[in-house]
Amino acid sequence: MIDTIREQIKEAMKARDAARLAALKMLSSELHNAQIEKPDFTDDDAMVVVKKEVKKRRDSIDAYNKAGRQELAEAEKQELDVLMEFLPEQMTDDQIGMMVDEAIAEIHPESMKDMGRVIGWVVSKAEGAADSAIVAQIAKDKLQNLS
Repeated sequence: MIDTIREQIKEAMKARDAARLAALKMLSSELHNAQIEKPDFTDDDAMVVVKKEVKKRRDSIDAYNKAGRQELAEAEKQELDVLMEFLPEQMTDDQIGMMVDEAIAEIHPESMKDMGRVIGWVVSKAEGAADSAIVAQIAKDKLQNLS
Protein backbone atom coordinates (compact mmCIF):
# COMPACT_ATOMS: atom_id res chain seq x y z
CA MET A 1 0.00 0.00 0.00
CA ILE A 2 2.81 2.40 0.85
CA ASP A 3 4.41 1.95 -2.57
CA THR A 4 1.03 2.60 -4.21
CA ILE A 5 0.67 5.83 -2.27
CA ARG A 6 4.16 6.96 -3.28
CA GLU A 7 3.33 6.33 -6.94
CA GLN A 8 0.06 8.23 -6.61
CA ILE A 9 1.90 11.15 -5.00
CA LYS A 10 4.14 11.34 -8.07
CA GLU A 11 1.10 11.20 -10.37
CA ALA A 12 -0.68 13.93 -8.40
CA MET A 13 2.44 16.13 -8.65
CA LYS A 14 2.59 15.64 -12.42
CA ALA A 15 -1.13 16.37 -12.74
CA ARG A 16 -0.81 19.41 -10.45
CA ASP A 17 -3.73 18.13 -8.38
CA ALA A 18 -3.06 20.03 -5.15
CA ALA A 19 -5.99 18.65 -3.14
CA ARG A 20 -5.19 15.03 -3.99
CA LEU A 21 -1.49 15.61 -3.39
CA ALA A 22 -2.14 17.08 0.06
CA ALA A 23 -4.36 14.14 1.05
CA LEU A 24 -1.84 11.58 -0.18
CA LYS A 25 1.05 13.30 1.59
CA MET A 26 -0.96 13.42 4.81
CA LEU A 27 -1.71 9.70 4.51
CA SER A 28 1.92 8.92 3.71
CA SER A 29 3.01 10.85 6.78
CA GLU A 30 0.53 9.04 9.04
CA LEU A 31 1.68 5.68 7.67
CA HIS A 32 5.32 6.64 8.19
CA ASN A 33 4.60 7.59 11.81
CA ALA A 34 2.80 4.29 12.36
CA GLN A 35 5.77 2.41 10.86
CA ILE A 36 8.10 4.12 13.31
CA GLU A 37 5.90 3.05 16.24
CA LYS A 38 5.59 -0.53 14.99
CA PRO A 39 8.65 -1.90 13.19
CA ASP A 40 6.85 -5.04 11.92
CA PHE A 41 4.27 -2.92 10.05
CA THR A 42 1.96 -4.83 7.69
CA ASP A 43 -0.72 -3.92 5.15
CA ASP A 44 -3.33 -4.75 7.81
CA ASP A 45 -1.74 -2.12 10.05
CA ALA A 46 -1.83 0.31 7.13
CA MET A 47 -5.55 -0.41 6.72
CA VAL A 48 -6.10 0.47 10.39
CA VAL A 49 -4.36 3.82 9.83
CA VAL A 50 -6.48 4.54 6.74
CA LYS A 51 -9.69 3.70 8.65
CA LYS A 52 -8.63 6.01 11.48
CA GLU A 53 -8.03 8.84 9.02
CA VAL A 54 -11.39 8.18 7.32
CA LYS A 55 -13.12 8.42 10.69
CA LYS A 56 -11.33 11.71 11.42
CA ARG A 57 -12.51 13.15 8.11
CA ARG A 58 -16.11 12.04 8.66
CA ASP A 59 -16.12 13.58 12.14
CA SER A 60 -14.65 16.82 10.76
CA ILE A 61 -17.24 16.96 7.97
CA ASP A 62 -20.04 16.60 10.53
CA ALA A 63 -18.54 19.28 12.75
CA TYR A 64 -18.00 21.71 9.88
CA ASN A 65 -21.52 21.15 8.55
CA LYS A 66 -23.00 21.82 12.00
CA ALA A 67 -20.92 24.99 12.25
CA GLY A 68 -22.04 26.15 8.80
CA ARG A 69 -18.52 26.00 7.37
CA GLN A 70 -19.31 24.38 4.03
CA GLU A 71 -15.98 25.28 2.41
CA LEU A 72 -14.05 23.41 5.12
CA ALA A 73 -16.48 20.48 4.96
CA GLU A 74 -15.91 20.29 1.20
CA ALA A 75 -12.12 20.22 1.66
CA GLU A 76 -12.47 17.36 4.15
CA LYS A 77 -14.81 15.58 1.72
CA GLN A 78 -12.15 15.74 -0.99
CA GLU A 79 -9.61 14.18 1.39
CA LEU A 80 -12.16 11.55 2.39
CA ASP A 81 -12.70 10.61 -1.26
CA VAL A 82 -8.96 10.04 -1.70
CA LEU A 83 -8.74 7.95 1.48
CA MET A 84 -11.73 5.81 0.49
CA GLU A 85 -9.77 4.61 -2.54
CA PHE A 86 -7.51 2.63 -0.19
CA LEU A 87 -10.33 0.85 1.63
CA PRO A 88 -12.07 -2.25 0.32
CA GLU A 89 -15.35 -1.63 -1.49
CA GLN A 90 -17.90 -0.74 1.14
CA MET A 91 -21.00 -2.84 1.74
CA THR A 92 -24.46 -1.39 1.15
CA ASP A 93 -26.90 -0.82 4.00
CA ASP A 94 -28.92 -3.82 2.79
CA GLN A 95 -25.86 -6.07 2.88
CA ILE A 96 -24.99 -4.83 6.36
CA GLY A 97 -28.59 -5.43 7.44
CA MET A 98 -28.39 -9.04 6.25
CA MET A 99 -25.15 -9.53 8.20
CA VAL A 100 -26.76 -8.03 11.31
CA ASP A 101 -29.63 -10.50 10.88
CA GLU A 102 -27.09 -13.34 10.67
CA ALA A 103 -25.36 -12.07 13.80
CA ILE A 104 -28.67 -11.88 15.67
CA ALA A 105 -29.52 -15.44 14.58
CA GLU A 106 -26.14 -16.71 15.77
CA ILE A 107 -25.71 -14.68 18.96
CA HIS A 108 -29.34 -14.66 20.14
CA PRO A 109 -29.17 -11.24 21.85
CA GLU A 110 -31.60 -10.75 24.70
CA SER A 111 -31.54 -6.95 24.86
CA MET A 112 -29.76 -3.80 23.77
CA LYS A 113 -26.98 -4.79 26.18
CA ASP A 114 -25.85 -7.32 23.57
CA MET A 115 -25.51 -4.68 20.84
CA GLY A 116 -21.70 -4.61 21.21
CA ARG A 117 -21.48 -8.33 20.56
CA VAL A 118 -23.63 -8.01 17.42
CA ILE A 119 -21.59 -5.07 16.12
CA GLY A 120 -18.32 -6.88 16.85
CA TRP A 121 -19.52 -9.98 15.02
CA VAL A 122 -20.53 -8.01 11.91
CA VAL A 123 -17.40 -5.84 11.84
CA SER A 124 -15.12 -8.87 12.15
CA LYS A 125 -16.95 -10.76 9.38
CA ALA A 126 -17.06 -7.71 7.08
CA GLU A 127 -13.26 -7.38 7.18
CA GLY A 128 -13.17 -3.62 6.68
CA ALA A 129 -15.96 -3.47 4.11
CA ALA A 130 -18.54 -2.11 6.56
CA ASP A 131 -18.46 1.21 8.38
CA SER A 132 -18.86 0.45 12.08
CA ALA A 133 -21.06 3.53 12.60
CA ILE A 134 -23.53 2.24 10.00
CA VAL A 135 -23.36 -1.24 11.52
CA ALA A 136 -24.10 0.24 14.94
CA GLN A 137 -27.12 2.18 13.67
CA ILE A 138 -28.60 -0.81 11.84
CA ALA A 139 -27.94 -3.11 14.80
CA LYS A 140 -29.58 -0.61 17.15
CA ASP A 141 -32.67 -0.39 14.94
CA LYS A 142 -32.99 -4.16 14.65
CA LEU A 143 -32.37 -4.82 18.36
CA GLN A 144 -34.96 -2.22 19.36
CA ASN A 145 -37.48 -4.05 17.18
CA LEU A 146 -36.73 -7.28 19.05
CA SER A 147 -37.85 -5.87 22.36
